[in-house]
Amino acid sequence: MNLLHGVGDFFSLDIGTNSMRIIQLFGNANQGWTLGHYAYVPIEQKLTMDTSDLGKKRLGEAIMGAVNQAGIRTKNAAVGLPANKTFTSVVETETLPEKELIKTFKYEIDKYVPMAMSDAKADYVLLGTSPNNPALTEVLVSSVAKEYAESAMELIEKTGLNIIAMEPEPLAMARALAVPGAMDATLIVDFGEKSTDLVIVYKNQPRLVRSVAGGFATLASGVASGLGVREDQSRQFILKFGLAEDKVEGQVFKILSRLLDTYAQELTKSVRFFQTKYLNGKVGGIVLSGYASAIPLFAEYIEARTGIPTMKGNPWQSVRTTPEQQQALAPVACEFAVAIGLSERSND
Repeated sequence: MNLLHGVGDFFSLDIGTNSMRIIQLFGNANQGWTLGHYAYVPIEQKLTMDTSDLGKKRLGEAIMGAVNQAGIRTKNAAVGLPANKTFTSVVETETLPEKELIKTFKYEIDKYVPMAMSDAKADYVLLGTSPNNPALTEVLVSSVAKEYAESAMELIEKTGLNIIAMEPEPLAMARALAVPGAMDATLIVDFGEKSTDLVIVYKNQPRLVRSVAGGFATLASGVASGLGVREDQSRQFILKFGLAEDKVEGQVFKILSRLLDTYAQELTKSVRFFQTKYLNGKVGGIVLSGYASAIPLFAEYIEARTGIPTMKGNPWQSVRTTPEQQQALAPVACEFAVAIGLSERSND
């Protein structure tokens, strides 16, 4: 399995809790990217959770339906791995000539994987000299349980597709949302359906990767309970009124602010940890993705709680699209960060 390196002609496949995103880009990081093919397909949550043979067959059929809808011809796919199924960390090792370091680290990687290597699939990428100590080199290590990875590969490859790479979703998301040319570190936050992924990018490299339990479903459940309404109604309230204090007599704001307090604390904790490790590093901004960029006044709330400038992310910032594509994608554009990041993998 190729966790972190991608090559050749391929498309990206991002299977979320409630929808599936497929995208194929043309171009490269140096010359820029152009949107080729894409599809956004809503799916039932129970479909992605059904591990029976019939459930897997139906999910496979949904995947191929989306591929055909997008008009994609290649069979090669890069697939995202949920953060809660992977372990990703940045470690330091002695600086050596690159070839020697690669050879040496292959035998050391087991020290950084939280399970027996016989039960894991792991990969790594050299990030370069540590910002703290020139005698050390930083290495990004990522692993996934072999059983989970092989199950996911089997499901997809039974459709006739060929998986050329699997990558943790937070890393793909960060690739699409990183602020070009940023001098300070950036905290990227993807607020998903059931979890929240956090990545701090510093000097164009991910330096901290975390996943926090809880997401939009937690907010929807809290508002539904607090207002005595159905959960589908609470979702509409959140996406329409967000953190506006003057709407619905401030009731939605009060519930959301109480629930989001925990998330704000986690962001502050991550920033402190990063700045403790990277003494010269400063988190100069927070970039929001997923539901965090769709909920009104979410950015303003996070900025007030953390004291760090916060803005909505744009995963399409490096992708050229036509006016027709922009119009069609407008309602769901913020959900494509992982898919775009997977497609922006280097082909060098």
